[in-house]
Amino acid sequence: QVQLVESGGGLVQPGGSLRLSCAASGFTFSRYGMSWYRQAPGKQRELVAHITSAGSTNYADSVKGRFTISRDNTKNTSYLQMNSLKPEDTAVYYCNVLTGLNYWGQGTQVTVSS
Repeated sequence: QVQLVESGGGLVQPGGSLRLSCAASGFTFSRYGMSWYRQAPGKQRELVAHITSAGSTNYADSVKGRFTISRDNTKNTSYLQMNSLKPEDTAVYYCNVLTGLNYWGQGTQVTVSS
């Protein structure tokens, strides 16, 4: 079955960096686009970044120039490099894949605070 396991979250000061990882299994990773979403307390889940199977990327306006999504098809892993973090980036970050069904990871908490 499809499994998505996020890691790399934590507490970081404003201006800091984190790299999230999403280890995928149960499907042919290289054939599908991968997405990162986030959900802050009291807010709806929002798309942060997407990478297609061919490697094209797009980002939410709020993270453009600060976040970078990537993938390593040899490791079946997607990454989200987050730089210049702001308090408003605080959220639970989720990995997502749509293979006909919509699959989510369990989420990883990112807290940006001094």
